[in-house]
Amino acid sequence: MTKFVLALDQGTTSSRAILFGHEGRVHAVAQQEFPQILPSPGHVEHNPEDIWQSQLAVAREVLEKSRTAATDVAAIGITNQRETTVLWERDTGKPVANAIVWQSRISAGICERLRADGLEPMFRRKTGLVVDAYFSGTKIKHLLDTIPGLRAQAAAGKILFGTVDSFLIWRLSGGRTHVTDVSNASRTLLFNIHTQEWDDELLQALEVPRAMLPEVRSSSEVYGQTAAEIFGAPVPIAGDAGDQQAATFGQACFEVGAAKNTYGTGCFMLLNTGEKPVESRNNLLTTIGWKIGGKTTYCLEGSVFIAGAVVQWLRDGLGIIKTSGEVEQLAASVPDTDGVYLVPAFVGLGAPYWDPYARGTIVGLTRGTTAGHIARAAVESMAFQTRDLVEAMRKDAELNLAELKVDGGASINHALMQLQADLLGTKVRRPVVAETTALGAAYLAGLAVGFWKDLADVARNWALDCEFTPQLPAVEREERYRHWLRAVERSRDWAPHEHTAS
Repeated sequence: MTKFVLALDQGTTSSRAILFGHEGRVHAVAQQEFPQILPSPGHVEHNPEDIWQSQLAVAREVLEKSRTAATDVAAIGITNQRETTVLWERDTGKPVANAIVWQSRISAGICERLRADGLEPMFRRKTGLVVDAYFSGTKIKHLLDTIPGLRAQAAAGKILFGTVDSFLIWRLSGGRTHVTDVSNASRTLLFNIHTQEWDDELLQALEVPRAMLPEVRSSSEVYGQTAAEIFGAPVPIAGDAGDQQAATFGQACFEVGAAKNTYGTGCFMLLNTGEKPVESRNNLLTTIGWKIGGKTTYCLEGSVFIAGAVVQWLRDGLGIIKTSGEVEQLAASVPDTDGVYLVPAFVGLGAPYWDPYARGTIVGLTRGTTAGHIARAAVESMAFQTRDLVEAMRKDAELNLAELKVDGGASINHALMQLQADLLGTKVRRPVVAETTALGAAYLAGLAVGFWKDLADVARNWALDCEFTPQLPAVEREERYRHWLRAVERSRDWAPHEHTAS
């Protein structure tokens, strides 16, 4: 009997590998940061070789340090930063350019033209997404438009596109398997979430050759095997989901109306809406959660671009803390923000505003403002942005959240989670296993090979670590939220509009 499932969690700032046992607990973990490339304001890139090398290194490290042989691993599940776009040569596997990261606004000009041409309603109807630089499709178009001769090569089938999961599976399988799953495909602006196929009309609008695209599969099935030389023996690659869908799965949000919020680099809230997609009237995204055994689960999603990344900015940009861990203490050095609000629109605003030209703003500064007030306002911005998402979800799904499950790095901050409960007027529940993104990928892979029997088997593993109940009077809650909305308004439409060459 194999003992473990290996989850490869390829994130925006680091790659991680985690071994999970049958009870869904972490057996061993390895993590490695890799460089962020910031060529100009609002543009974010990664070197795909850094992504691959760091992910391969931690996968090998976690097996080595836990003394686990490849033959003891039932399957590998992959989860990834979702919309980040990689193009590589079919023959050599070599990337043709840096990966364009989901946060990057480099294709904002392309999006403006698509909207000006009246194409947004078609994109919304077919993909469930808004036309925004966040998604992969316009990033592919930008690369094909700006690298001489690339579009012709792509049309000839010599260049492949993938989100990070596809690139990793291609490399792990020794160049034999070019696939993605429905959850990642649903984030590209190229995939029709109703027919669950790449859509010719969308491909034509973005001038993306079909020959580049991976085969779209379910989120839980055996896609192929790792090349034997990678881990010493072949291991089935059997689970694949974008990070936020994987976290929703890892949180066992299997019932309609169940919701989770992940506090990572960004903040991502997903609400399970069942087997039918719910069209958003409030600027949320309709997305595929996962597909298992022919059954598709849809979600409503709200995406906040900067959450935990605001703490990195306090450390690297302002220099008011030396390590991210110091933020809680600094924020706690003052009883409140003294009227200071920080809107971290460093790369524009995501849901429900979708304003690529918004920029970071601090309002309410006085001579009495200290680093503590700014740190506290930065931390609180995560909770306020989450309230923005919940408001939109309440309207779209016409339901009040009974509870919110939380995970991600910042969810360990007690003060933040209490504030979140206070601002929502809803219970906030944090599980024992905070690594829900990796856990979701592990579950999807394990279900495909029989390591776990069914969803009930998975759901039994969820265990509560801490529950936060609202303590703030409703009047105060609404007053603070009203001030937040005023601060957001001041950050909107600030940067000059870009008009990049087509």
